[in-house]
Amino acid sequence: MPRTMSREKFKTFQDVFDRFTFANLFKLERYFDFESLSPISIGKESNVFSAVARVGNAEKVAIKIHRLETSDFNTMYSYIRADPRFSGLKKRRREVIFAWAQREFRNLMVARECSVRAPSPIAFLKNIIIMEFIGNNDAAQKVKDALPRQPDRFFGSVVELMRRYYQAGFVHGDLSKFNILNYRESPVFIDFSQATPLKDPNSEALLRRDVKNVLDFFSKFGIEQDTEKTLRKITK
Repeated sequence: MPRTMSREKFKTFQDVFDRFTFANLFKLERYFDFESLSPISIGKESNVFSAVARVGNAEKVAIKIHRLETSDFNTMYSYIRADPRFSGLKKRRREVIFAWAQREFRNLMVARECSVRAPSPIAFLKNIIIMEFIGNNDAAQKVKDALPRQPDRFFGSVVELMRRYYQAGFVHGDLSKFNILNYRESPVFIDFSQATPLKDPNSEALLRRDVKNVLDFFSKFGIEQDTEKTLRKITK
């Protein structure tokens, strides 16, 4: 156990991280204060934490860690093998999970470059991604838990972000009420690991699924939009 980590902190997270992940977290410690690590969400396949930032002007960073033992690497592989950026990837658990994390980092880079509001990527190593923290003192909530005050305006912004990402040559691939944050009444997209370039033969089906998920959610506000019309707005 590295001497810079308190024994109490190690006990807190020893059931969440394996020692390999701990070791790599400490290699990235120049970006954040380990003792300030605080969970945002703990899941079966990935965990997200906030921590006090040591770089840039922001007070906090977000740290996403893909679990090595419980991640469904078979599903990951089924998505990533069709991505031309990762052709030749071997179906080996750790290699797939590391590529999955790298893929999300690269997809976030694209989002930043085309002005899609998403966490700005900062660094990645193996199964760990450090990115911009979205929120004030607390993390911004998912739109399903923080309903927009002006649903029509919010919906229009979501479609515009989808259009920008598409024009940059990508689709999100996993967009829904679970992967859109409501931050200051504006949408922020998260969870870009399934985002894929249009060269991927699955991209059209993924875009159509994204549109359906978005329309299904906003229909609860009385916003009824035609799927094909919405697709045309994004792809024109």
